[in-house]
Amino acid sequence: MDSSGGTPGCMGQCTSFLRSHKGTVLALEIGLCIVILICYGASWTPGYTGLAIFEMVFSIVFFIIYTLGLNKQLAFVHWGWSDFIRAVIGALLFLITSLIVVIRHRDGAGIAAGVFGLLAGILFAYDAYITFPTLRKTHTAAPTESPEAV
Repeated sequence: MDSSGGTPGCMGQCTSFLRSHKGTVLALEIGLCIVILICYGASWTPGYTGLAIFEMVFSIVFFIIYTLGLNKQLAFVHWGWSDFIRAVIGALLFLITSLIVVIRHRDGAGIAAGVFGLLAGILFAYDAYITFPTLRKTHTAAPTESPEAV
């Protein structure tokens, strides 16, 4: 079986998407969530790991969807709005949770997790910022009649 046809393989699709702007942002989100999980795991109170796990899983899901081009095949879901809502919720929750952790925790790992959480909140807000213009492009104006036609 020769898979060197006209379409790139799975690894080719992954590397080409990873080189795109959106792919880089999603990969950074996944990486930051992993770092936050490690820091919370080493902290005295690892009770805030749920947010990092939740956002990491959803970032991985969207990374796979965009890499494989499923956002074009599964048209019944508006992937732009789904990604925008995911990024906004992630940004708000990471910023709120990280501020709580930085203010209340006194151990080094907890403070590090809070600082990385603040960075993740900023990165998720940036993801929402770069996703929003793509939502505005997909809107088409409704056809109107010219006054001469009436």
